[in-house]
Amino acid sequence: MVGTAAAVPSIALALHEGLWAIALVDTLAFVWVLVLWRARGLPYATRVCNLLAILYFIGVAMMLTVGPISQVYLLAAPILAAILLGLWPAIGALIITSGTIIALTLTGHARLYVTGMPDYAPLPTLVVTLNYTCIGLLLTITSSVLLQRLARSLTDLRTFADSLEERQDELQHLNGELRLTAAAVSCLNEMVLIARAVPIPGAEQPIVFANDAVLRRTGYTRDEMLGKSMRMLHGPLTDQDEVARVVQAMRDVRSISAELVNYTRDGQWYWVEMELVPFADEGGNNTHWVLVGRDVTERRKAADAIHQLAFYDVLTGLPNRRLLMDRLQQVLDAAGAGHYAAVMFIDLDHFKYINDARGHATGDMMLRAAAQRLSQLVHANDTVARLGGDEFVVLLADLGTVETAATRRALAMAERVRAALMQGFHIEGQAYQSSASIGVALLPREGQTVDDLLREADIAMYRAKAGGRNGVALFEDTMRAEVERRLTMERDLSHALQNGELQMHVQLQVDQHARPVGAELLMRWRRADGTSVPPDQFIPVAEATGLIVQLGHFALRQACLAWLRLSAAGHALPLSVNVSPSQFRQPDFVAQVRATLAETGAPASQLIFEVTEGLLIDNLDDTIARMHELAQLGIRFSIDDFGTGYSSLAYLKRMPLYELKIDRSFIHDTPGDANGTAIVQSILAMAAHLGLRVVAEGVETHDQAAFLAAHGSPGMQGYLFARPMPLPEMLALLEAQRHPSPAHADANS
Repeated sequence: MVGTAAAVPSIALALHEGLWAIALVDTLAFVWVLVLWRARGLPYATRVCNLLAILYFIGVAMMLTVGPISQVYLLAAPILAAILLGLWPAIGALIITSGTIIALTLTGHARLYVTGMPDYAPLPTLVVTLNYTCIGLLLTITSSVLLQRLARSLTDLRTFADSLEERQDELQHLNGELRLTAAAVSCLNEMVLIARAVPIPGAEQPIVFANDAVLRRTGYTRDEMLGKSMRMLHGPLTDQDEVARVVQAMRDVRSISAELVNYTRDGQWYWVEMELVPFADEGGNNTHWVLVGRDVTERRKAADAIHQLAFYDVLTGLPNRRLLMDRLQQVLDAAGAGHYAAVMFIDLDHFKYINDARGHATGDMMLRAAAQRLSQLVHANDTVARLGGDEFVVLLADLGTVETAATRRALAMAERVRAALMQGFHIEGQAYQSSASIGVALLPREGQTVDDLLREADIAMYRAKAGGRNGVALFEDTMRAEVERRLTMERDLSHALQNGELQMHVQLQVDQHARPVGAELLMRWRRADGTSVPPDQFIPVAEATGLIVQLGHFALRQACLAWLRLSAAGHALPLSVNVSPSQFRQPDFVAQVRATLAETGAPASQLIFEVTEGLLIDNLDDTIARMHELAQLGIRFSIDDFGTGYSSLAYLKRMPLYELKIDRSFIHDTPGDANGTAIVQSILAMAAHLGLRVVAEGVETHDQAAFLAAHGSPGMQGYLFARPMPLPEMLALLEAQRHPSPAHADANS
């Protein structure tokens, strides 16, 4: 279109002026351009070469028709060649055009002149051609260099554009990921806060982001939180030491984990487990703080509940044995510096009666009330613990540095505790009385352990119980020695039964004429080393440990076997054997008696069970029913140590009794003591009215025997007639009495 707009007017103007040669050149060039324009399938280089040929043709034609001025047309070819084909094709085009100028000029077809020089001379031609060539080289090289730089610039621009497009794609991708990440963080169940890092010491770090989980848990809106300090969530229960640890980590620009109590907008506290991480830019400068938190309230509550179960009593809320032992150890370690402390072991007296009479619910309420009273008495650094049942322990942590003063303070506190527990307990409208036996142990002592402390306080408490209950006892070393002897005796007694060290001795019972009317079997313990243990030492131990049941079964069987030997020797005397309350109350006691009688073949009518009045204190109706059951087998019953125990005599009418045994304490001062004599006479008279046989124990003098013979003639048992002896010796004695030697007969006469 540009060629047409330029060529058509030029051709028309040339024709109008009669410039036929110019019109012809323009027409041929125009036609050539049209042909070239239509030939779109030609290669690029061919099309460019044709274009350059057209320009060359026009330039030559113009020089031939117009004149030397037209040589400028020839510059178009090398310049366009430099632009379209490159530097070397451009130089080639310049050489061709320069050669054409020289050729046309030297042949006379074109005129070139220089002012001051003759026309058509070689020198002007050379000057013009050199100038043309120089200008052409300048334009050609300049165009080529500019084109190359333009190409490089375009390449750089294209590369930059490609890079920019790639970066834009990456930015869009990153923006998409950022939006996705922000959406994901907002939807997390974990609470996420981001605060801007302010490097000024003591400055608050303002919140710049809070996800939905934070808003849900705290109740704040996002606008209420943004720009505020992260400490806005703290409150009264927030551990300030833990906060200080977090602040120090922020000063050091390091990550930290912590658990804190935070608060919601309405003041509700909750536990949060948080991880605080610094976020740095590309230069390594800390710009933000990222806080990720999890609500661990339920976990902490569960942990607290587990801790409560592990270290505290469920019923009273007091520390249990485990926590008490820990605190005892702490106090014992601290007491090594010369500070005294004390442990009080408290046992409620006869608490079992309240449980049995009113039920465990009432008993539990009483224990809680007792725990409350104890907690109110002690100081803040003391400990009140419940070991179980009705047993409490009080740890007095600081009693000073002087032992005597510490002992005095400990005993004074024990008396206060005893007095407080003696006050009535009002439970569900009912009043209940109680008392306590309290043992006190002081610490520290050389080599003392927490187990020693509790054991010593426990030993002292049992000493208080043995002293009549409702009292206070201070532990002394003699108590421990006594307990150790008791433990040793308990162990040895168990072995003695297995090793055959226990034997049954027999002591005769006689009438007023000193004739044998019966005998009592008494247990004796002779150790393997030949030493003997008195019954008043090992029988209480057997009672306390429950071994008395085994001993009683052994004694019953030995009594049956002893009667069989006596009967076989012609001395079928009824035998008395002691039965302890513990043995008598065994559910299978009647069955054991029946089985022993069947096994040995001994007649039940020849056995007399001696029971104490203490048997009648508990469950009197069941006791009497069991006695009647045994009486149906033929067993007879005797009340041992009559007059020293249960004071009520109403049971005498209900029990299937055979005899009463007067305690040796009443016989000892008879007949010299008026009071003792009156008691013995009363017992003898009462027994006569009730038709009961009487045996007097501890008869050691002839005066005692004469007095008894004159007042009812009871059976007598004592050293005056025979000491307890092994059965073979008893048989020998009975044989000697049946067949006395002449010397012995004369002595008796």
